[in-house]
Amino acid sequence: MSDSANTLLVVSAHAGDFVWRAGGAIASATMRGERAVVACLSYGERGESASQWLQGKSLDEIKAIRRGEAEAAAAALGAEIEFLDIGDYPLVESRESVSRLVDVYRRVQPTIVLTHTLHDPYNGDHPAAARMALEARVLAQAIGVANSDGSFPTKDDIIGAPPVFFFEPHQPEQCDFTPNVLLDITDAFPRKRAAMECLPAQKHMWSYYTDLAVRRGVQVKRNAGPNLGLPHETMGEAYMRYFPQVTGVLS
Repeated sequence: MSDSANTLLVVSAHAGDFVWRAGGAIASATMRGERAVVACLSYGERGESASQWLQGKSLDEIKAIRRGEAEAAAAALGAEIEFLDIGDYPLVESRESVSRLVDVYRRVQPTIVLTHTLHDPYNGDHPAAARMALEARVLAQAIGVANSDGSFPTKDDIIGAPPVFFFEPHQPEQCDFTPNVLLDITDAFPRKRAAMECLPAQKHMWSYYTDLAVRRGVQVKRNAGPNLGLPHETMGEAYMRYFPQVTGVLS
């Protein structure tokens, strides 16, 4: 992720997922002058907003609160954000939702895609989001697949084949998550922390994902070797690459 022409697309099931799991990657990209777009499939209004429900807030009020928090978090990371509002608990896969995601892919023209893992026994919304993200990526490449309004794309609308990375789930051992990409987010971490603090409904996650960044940072340093000159307090994020890497040189 080093070309200023890169565009990062993050497909997030809920309003907070993109922050905890990919905030460092997003901030790193925007700090390099690249574009980052978050497609938020739901506000997490039913499954991740317990404090608002306990306060007696209505569904519409909770959606508005979570939307505002997610917009503030995206701004802290330097990213754009859009909401598909297709509901959560459960996040239901449908042809309409996938078609709307196809529109997002064609409009954004991503060169890199981040999303959830395909397995998560604790939250079915996450693999549902991943499946829709992967299906939409394939369909967005096909000129014979219509847009959601029924019109057909031009050759300039269809996308290439952006690599897809799964970001780390909350309980990786239970989600078949074995990282094969470690990302140094040291310089970007202050922005990630600021974005986390935009999500007070899930304050218990702030320390968890700070500690995780420290642990992954240790692995970044260990795998980088002694000559890279990384700072002592390296912070990191872990990812799994889904499709094979295409290269002319092994590195």
